[in-house]
Amino acid sequence: MSYLVLARKYRPRNFGEMVGQEHVVQALSNALTQQRLHHAYLFTGTRGVGKTTVSRILAKSLNCQGPDGQGGITATPCGVCQACTDIDAGRFVDYTELDAASNRGVDEVQGLLEQAVYKPVQGRFKVFMIDEVHMLTNTAFNAMLKTLEEPPEYLKFVLATTDPQKVPVTVLSRCLQFNLRPMAPETVLDHLTRVLGAEQIEAEPGALRLLSRAARGSMRDALSLTDQAIAYGNGSLAEAGVRQMLGSADRGHVHALIDALARGDGGTVVETVDAMRVAGLAAASTLEEMTAVLQAMAVLQAVPARAAAVDAADPDAAEVARLAGAMPADETQLLYSICLHGRAELGLAPDEYAGLTMVLLRLLAFKPAGAAEKKSPLNAEARPATAAVAVAPATPRGSSVAQASASAPPAAHAQPAQLPETPSERLPAERMPPAQQASPAPVVVRAEAETQAVSVARPAPLAPVAGHPVQRLPVVDMPGRSPSPPPRPAPATGEPDTPVVAVPLRVQPPPGAREAPRESAAGRIRPSEEGDFWHQTVMGLVAAEAINALARELALQSQLVARDVDQWLLRVERETLNQGASRERLQNALAGAGHAVRLVIEVGAVVDSPALRNKAAAEARQLAAEQAIMGDPDVQALMRQWDARIVPGSLKPA
Repeated sequence: MSYLVLARKYRPRNFGEMVGQEHVVQALSNALTQQRLHHAYLFTGTRGVGKTTVSRILAKSLNCQGPDGQGGITATPCGVCQACTDIDAGRFVDYTELDAASNRGVDEVQGLLEQAVYKPVQGRFKVFMIDEVHMLTNTAFNAMLKTLEEPPEYLKFVLATTDPQKVPVTVLSRCLQFNLRPMAPETVLDHLTRVLGAEQIEAEPGALRLLSRAARGSMRDALSLTDQAIAYGNGSLAEAGVRQMLGSADRGHVHALIDALARGDGGTVVETVDAMRVAGLAAASTLEEMTAVLQAMAVLQAVPARAAAVDAADPDAAEVARLAGAMPADETQLLYSICLHGRAELGLAPDEYAGLTMVLLRLLAFKPAGAAEKKSPLNAEARPATAAVAVAPATPRGSSVAQASASAPPAAHAQPAQLPETPSERLPAERMPPAQQASPAPVVVRAEAETQAVSVARPAPLAPVAGHPVQRLPVVDMPGRSPSPPPRPAPATGEPDTPVVAVPLRVQPPPGAREAPRESAAGRIRPSEEGDFWHQTVMGLVAAEAINALARELALQSQLVARDVDQWLLRVERETLNQGASRERLQNALAGAGHAVRLVIEVGAVVDSPALRNKAAAEARQLAAEQAIMGDPDVQALMRQWDARIVPGSLKPA
């Protein structure tokens, strides 16, 4: 007797044996029990999920006669009557299967529909099953529309397809559609365990997990791979043999790669990839395994409570939980995206392992500085977010501040300063209660846009912290907030200075505020009489369009240093502007304007050029426009009432 493959031997014979498609089984069982039968069914889904199997079980349910020959329509076919056995054997005359992939023309469909006029010979219903129906031609679809819409009462259509998007909507609207879903790896694993138990074949749990993941939701693929693994392992399924047969990467290598990436250890990444190359493991399979592990890590990081519900029998679960605590959530998402898109790049690389190395090292290239110190939400031993910075300036020995600082604990154990959250807490010393004046309390010196300084007691000239100069920035008041407190008087003569601790902190810039330019054009300009004359002359040439392109840039970017009767000295900052052709065109334009001179150009710092003056004027107009808008009472009312803000860069002068 010839061997029957597992996918055919263990094909479900009734709805009770179906796995992973409970939603379809429940709907069809209820319809059969209540005899609310549709005339056309459409089953969709990927390969190997049970479309043909459901069609055959439905045909048996419609035509089952029971063990005694007196049965009727039922959701639980007996499997022993003539109709059930004939349908299982493929010889039931009233059940016709048409493969549309090889019979896709109108002639085949017309030949099938010609049988519709005849009543069933043996069974209760005629059932026409068309597999891969999306392969039919448009003419074939049009030929079956009328019969599909109004078939005889004894005729049922069952259509199956893996690509429902290619089925015309005129056919879809005439059918009751059921979508068979891909099966979860856990469902496939349970079914493989039962099948191998019935076959009395020894199998390691790790080998079955590999097969269930490799099936990608298809039960038929899982059983076919199991047949192959049984032959490869000579009657038994070992994890090492199945992994070698599938060419999949060992999860140990995958865990080592992710751990090295979390630590930023590029050397271990390269060594692990080289070891995988020697072992002959597939690079694409490695990235696939990594995406699966990273997905499980991301779930644990987003929902830490899931860590207690992982499968204790899965040896990889504990390692995945550890890696989820070692890698920050943002890096997990980044590495997942890199691995997912990196699979498409392997075919473009000259060597797939060189491509794999580049894909993995990409995370280290995008890893921010100090990212190794970041912790995942699952790691309970998170480090403090702030650290104290201490300064020890010179203080008179007899002062109370010096004695207090001498008895204070070291700066490494000091608590971080607490920032006041309301303007009422930022009070000058004269308005504080006496108890607070006696004991120095933290006072906040508000800073502009990017930094704040946290100081102790009365403000004094700030000392550099750890070699970095500290600069007190001006106070910026936001609309709708209380005004800043008045400046405090300078300390009296002979009063000891108070040490100051300054800690730079990142703060959110106020809504509507523009970031101050590093150096304005007006700050660079050193006006002169020669500059006034040169600006007026150049702007006249530009307005008359006497110069353009590089000659115009030379005139705008240059500074008139000195004038003689027949020679002018210009200065530019970039040597690239000092071109002979540009200088000649500018000389000719000046001659046409009544200045027949020879130009001499030197390279140096420019402090007064037409371009700088134009930029300073534009900045002044921009600042005036912003001040006019920010000072408008209606605008301030909107910002206070609706928490509105002005989009930076949206204000333009008229």
